[in-house]
Amino acid sequence: MDLKVHLKAAVEAAAAQMGAPLDAAIQETPANKPGDYGTPAAFQMAKALGRNPVQVAQTLAQTVQLPQGISRVEAAGPFLNFFVDTAAFVRDVVDTPFAMPAQGGKVVIEHTSVNPNKELHVGHLRNVVLGDSMARIFRAAGFTVEVQNYIDDTGRQAAESLFAMTHYGREWNGAQKYDHWLGEGYVQLNADPAKEGLEAGIRDVMHKLEEGALRPEVEQTVKAQLETCFRIGAQYDLLVWESDVVGSGFLAQAMNILEGSRYTSHPTEGKFAGAFVMNVQEFMPGLEESNVVLRRSDGTAMYVAKDIGYQFWKFGLFEGMKFKPFMTDPAGHAIWTSAPDGQPDAQRRFGHSDEVINVIDSRQKHPQMLVKSSLGVAGETDKEARSVHLSYEFVNLNGQTISGRKGITLAVDTALEEASKRGFAELSEKNPELAGRDDAQEIARRIGVGALRFAMLRNEPSRSFDFDLEKASSLSGDTAPYIQYAAVRAASILRKAQAAGYSVDGTGANWDAVPEVDLILAKQVAKLPEIVSQAVRLHSPHGVAQYALDLATTFNAWFNAKDKQGKPATNVLQSPEGLREARLALVARLRAAFEDTLGLIGIEIPAAM
Repeated sequence: MDLKVHLKAAVEAAAAQMGAPLDAAIQETPANKPGDYGTPAAFQMAKALGRNPVQVAQTLAQTVQLPQGISRVEAAGPFLNFFVDTAAFVRDVVDTPFAMPAQGGKVVIEHTSVNPNKELHVGHLRNVVLGDSMARIFRAAGFTVEVQNYIDDTGRQAAESLFAMTHYGREWNGAQKYDHWLGEGYVQLNADPAKEGLEAGIRDVMHKLEEGALRPEVEQTVKAQLETCFRIGAQYDLLVWESDVVGSGFLAQAMNILEGSRYTSHPTEGKFAGAFVMNVQEFMPGLEESNVVLRRSDGTAMYVAKDIGYQFWKFGLFEGMKFKPFMTDPAGHAIWTSAPDGQPDAQRRFGHSDEVINVIDSRQKHPQMLVKSSLGVAGETDKEARSVHLSYEFVNLNGQTISGRKGITLAVDTALEEASKRGFAELSEKNPELAGRDDAQEIARRIGVGALRFAMLRNEPSRSFDFDLEKASSLSGDTAPYIQYAAVRAASILRKAQAAGYSVDGTGANWDAVPEVDLILAKQVAKLPEIVSQAVRLHSPHGVAQYALDLATTFNAWFNAKDKQGKPATNVLQSPEGLREARLALVARLRAAFEDTLGLIGIEIPAAM
């Protein structure tokens, strides 16, 4: 039951009837104030009506038609406070599974895009988890979602790792994960005092990469990196290779589109003489220099021009790329790849998006603004508005800046193993029986994955943070294991109830016996659709992670609640008949809410903790 939506509609209808239409704000009332929901609508209406806000609130209270689930309304000064019908509200929450209205449109989300020259470290992990969580959230919100992973197979980093392999005579024996082994050569080369003299050899490898001669070697690295991504639950639809973007003529097609804009020019004099220039002053006001060179006077393109071409293609402004199946992930989902020898008839399978979200770190804020502005320059103002940069700050490691070149990293594979071990060890101290379970390894895996994913989401993307493996895998604090433990506790209550022969589906429930303390829990469960809508609007999964934490905290407070005599107030199995069944149904709905919420951020609930 989304009462806030219904209340908003009711207040707006009453305001219109009174001659002061408005966009009403509905808020939860503070814990020390009367009522469950409130609105300051009378303030806005008073100005339009030329009346005292207190008087307007009194009239509004008499006019508003209360939706089902609201028992009464009171005017408190200039505010309106609404009181929930506890029995009706809790029952409706229990009977209503999580669902979002279907949305039209397709969203392309590009994330990961790690240079194919080394293993993923925890700095990369923030990108993967942000992007994968956004994909899950947008799917849950009813959108068609396509996840792309951009492979920079012509870049210097890949060339250096491949050069190091031959220069130092390194041979992979299969004992070490391939991307880890390749990354060691990258670090070795960048620590070599003689590196400057090896430039010719590195450039030769770069030329071979551009020609596509070393693509099989790069594919081996990509598959090793994807293996890590699969371990943390990430899923992809399409790999887009930089060499294919270049070879498909995206750059030329994008420049042709921009040629027809009144914001582009070919200056014949001054510092931009001979270049192809885009003026973004109207789209990025306040820049010291609003002219952006897309193509130099010698005909070579600036790097941002390639990104513009790729973004135009994502929005379906032109075709030109071929595709073929690449591999199947562990969940059985097919991953495709761009390929010169791909299927022409698959061209319309990918791209053609209504919205594009690029998950890229904050260093790329200015280039991404140029990419966004280029759509406005091209006259595609609607697409410009729906070109989104999900920017994030860096993850530090023990107070140091992560650097693959210098070897200051913590591999995701290593972090996963350590988080699983630490979290499981802490649990085993509290519950020694866990170690002997047949599914002990799976429990540990879910704890490890959850710990890492939540650590990347608990901070807003705009904040940098220092990654602490011990804190991330702890059972206490703002961690995934804390939330997972709460979900397992809810499942344990249901298991004991079923063993005792009690109904957990609401059969035999006395909803009129449900007290205020249970209403607080039900209201928290009911918030998920609003939280998902907010995450879609803000293009950030942070709020979903915080909600998962709030859900666990609210449940634990409810579970440990005491009455005025200091005795347990919410012992479900010892509650009177009728109230017991109502509470069991509420706990079952709560358990489903944990499943739904954690699923949105890629965290699984262990069978036991």
